[in-house]
Formats: sequence, structure tokens, C-alpha cells
Amino acid sequence: MAGYLLRRLGQVLIVVALVATIVFFLIHLAPGDPLSSAVENPNVTEAVRVHWRHAYGLDRSIPEQYVMYLASVARGDFGWSFSLQRPVIDVLKDALPNTLLLMTIALAASFSLGILLAVAQVTKPGSARDRIIGGASLLFFSMPEFWLATMVIVLVAYPFRVFFPIGGMTEVGIYDSLSPGGRFLDVARHTILPAFTLTLVFSAVVARYQRAALLDTLPSDYVRTARAKGVPERSIVLHHALRNALLPVITLFGLAFPMLLTGAVFVEKVFSWPGMGLVIVNSIDSRDYPLLMAAVMIGSVLVAVGSLMADLLYHIVDPRLRDER
Repeated sequence: MAGYLLRRLGQVLIVVALVATIVFFLIHLAPGDPLSSAVENPNVTEAVRVHWRHAYGLDRSIPEQYVMYLASVARGDFGWSFSLQRPVIDVLKDALPNTLLLMTIALAASFSLGILLAVAQVTKPGSARDRIIGGASLLFFSMPEFWLATMVIVLVAYPFRVFFPIGGMTEVGIYDSLSPGGRFLDVARHTILPAFTLTLVFSAVVARYQRAALLDTLPSDYVRTARAKGVPERSIVLHHALRNALLPVITLFGLAFPMLLTGAVFVEKVFSWPGMGLVIVNSIDSRDYPLLMAAVMIGSVLVAVGSLMADLLYHIVDPRLRDER
């Protein structure tokens, strides 16, 4: 296991390095730089412009800037955020836990709800329940995250704003004066709607994958044997077919981290959730190269972590893989 984890760690480092390199050159080839808005200000003298560009290394060639960036990252320094006027590492320390909180809740709820919906469908395939759940899954799967988040605000947040805050993670001006229990409830109230939005979208994906996997598993010999013994259909699905049908969904679990991060970009922007999604959008708007680079690397790490977790879950669910290892 130790050797396997070391090999995967090496793959993670290679993936992160490749992604960082590609993104670095792409964003630097775009017109403008983080100081464009300030440099275009007529009140800024030419001497100040030259000083700023030299101080931040923006007057150097792109390969030189790339080498300087790699050297700073190797020292654990992700640079300075031009838009927020803070070290990038401090911005990530504030934003990443908020996104992980939202993603963890949405991930657990999405897979739980998606598997339950799939089981409800395959227990009576072709029935009205199967068609209704399948149609609803397709509907939410087709909806863009930002549009669905906007509809949730219009249809739920505004009519019931006492129970569901419209935006943010805490109640400004009140949170600091609350007790620990009150702070927990305040964060929980603000988390419900963005987590609910992500859950609606991703549980539809899980339900469709899980339904297809179950339908492929149910014609198996051991399932027919259980039916011949008189085992109820629900027990057959839950105790016999579901375990073997989880393998394709485990692959989806590995992809869930980057997919939820992508969805969180739009959902966090709509709900003003102070996480990585909001940081990415704002860094793109302000051409904040160091902050955007760090956010992209965080996303690539999440992809690698998701892939590793999927492999480990494969070994847990499928005993044949455990034996091979």
C-alpha cells in the first residue's frame, strides 16, 4: 500500500506541474496584466508605472516569469494577490475551507439521494414512478448551475428570506456576537440553499448512472437465483445487486470533486459564498495571475485526490482487486 500511495503521489505532482505550466502560459498570453487598470489611469506617472512593473516582475519575458514563479512556489510562496492586496496563501486559507464545507455536504447528499432515487426506479422499472424520477433527473441534469441557483433564490430565498438568507456565509454584523451554537446555526442557514442547488444538479447525475448500472446487474445469475428463492425484489436490489452496481458510480465519485468545484464556481458567485468559486471568478475579472494560478492548482489537486479515492473505494467494494493487490 505504501508503494502504491507513493506512486500515486508522484503522478499527482506531475499532473499539478503540467496543469500549472499550461495555465501559466495561457493566462500570460492573454492581453493585459494585473496592473492594466492602474497603469491606464492618467493620474499614474510613467515612472510609477515602470516601478510597479519592475517590482512585480511583469517587465520580464514570459519564460523568466515562469522560472521565477516556479522558484517561489517551491519555497511555499504563491505570490501576492493584486486584487485583494493580500498574500495568496492567506486568501486560500480563508476560501478553501468554505468550499470544502459546501462540497462535502453536497457530495454526501448527492450520492445518498442519487442512489436512493435509482433504487426506487429499478424496483419497478417502466412504471410511472420510474418515468417521473427519470424525467426529473434529466431536467435537473440539463439545467445550468447559475440559472438553477438564480431560480432557487427567486423561488425560495426571497419568499422565505427569514429562514433562508439570500447570500453570504454568515449574517454580517451579528455573527461575531452569537454564541457557538448560534454561530453554527447561522452558518447552517446560509449553507442550505447553495448546498441544495449543487445537490439537485449532481444527484440527478448519480441517479442516472446508478440506475443504468443496476439494470445491467439485475439480469445476473445470482439475482435470478435470489428471485427463485422468493426473496423480495427490494431486498434483491438493496442486498444483492447494489453492491456490484456501485463500481461505475465509484468512478463518478472520483470525478465529483472537480465537477462540484466547477459547479461551485457559479453557485458561489450567485450566492456570494466566500469560497474558491468566488475567488476564481474575481481573479479572472481582475487578471490576478498569482491567485488564479493557485486556484487552478487547487483544482488539479482535487482531481488527483478524487481519482485516488475512487481507486481506494474500488479495492474496498471489489474483493477481487484486494486479492490482486
